[in-house]
Amino acid sequence: MALVKAFTQFVEQPPGGTASGASPDVEGVSRPAKIETENMGFYYGTHQALRDISLKINECAVTALIGPSGCGKSTYLRSLNRMNDIIEGTRVTGSVKLDGEDIYARDVDVVSLRKRVGMVFQKSTPFPKSIFDNVAFGPRIAGLTNRAELTEIVERSLQQAALWNEVKDRMRDSAMALSGGQQQRLCIARALATSPEILLMDEPASALDPASTSRIEDLIFELKQNYTIVIVTHNMQQAARISEVTAFFCQGRMVEVGQTKQLFTNPSQKETEDYITGRFG
Repeated sequence: MALVKAFTQFVEQPPGGTASGASPDVEGVSRPAKIETENMGFYYGTHQALRDISLKINECAVTALIGPSGCGKSTYLRSLNRMNDIIEGTRVTGSVKLDGEDIYARDVDVVSLRKRVGMVFQKSTPFPKSIFDNVAFGPRIAGLTNRAELTEIVERSLQQAALWNEVKDRMRDSAMALSGGQQQRLCIARALATSPEILLMDEPASALDPASTSRIEDLIFELKQNYTIVIVTHNMQQAARISEVTAFFCQGRMVEVGQTKQLFTNPSQKETEDYITGRFG
């Protein structure tokens, strides 16, 4: 009863499971897995940061990764588009598959992979360029030079990121002049401009005020109609509000995964219950 009450509070409060390896249905509807990791391990040199992570991430749904600091959830997230490759001495064991294809296979083009799997970081990272040039950056890197096509992509991406109406008359202004919440939505627009299939979000609202956080959450609700979204968050209220599936990580392991309501109200693992009820973490 206490967990049910806590979950209700999580969902209603404004912004401020199953065993490991299962692939829970989303709201009772079976959806295909877009990403699947099987017995995945991750090492920084000799240090093992992730152990035997088997998780299926449903297509066109929001999957939240929760857990205490240092549990491996951000490492796992960055592994899904090989962002960890830039760190010397890292290696992956097991498999990470996107649409059934191993993304760590030798013949995988990492640039093409990151076009399909976009990422939004905890801190907004606009380039010191105009708003237009920020959003057009990815398509230009991919070789697009036609001005009309670039303009169409920029406008569409800003509309998808719920920012167009606020900046449509300021496209030549510096992105650095935007507010924190606007900058984060600009970064989401920049990620959308390359037409990804998946969006990885590493605590995208942790540095924002409540109003901006609410805008980001509303945006995620809209984007999940067309994109597969994986979000890391320390905010359990946020996970309860926006995700269909939640996975709980602790000390490099995935302890439990399940439909969000089920995991928050009736977790199968005591470790999960202890974390949700604030006994640790």
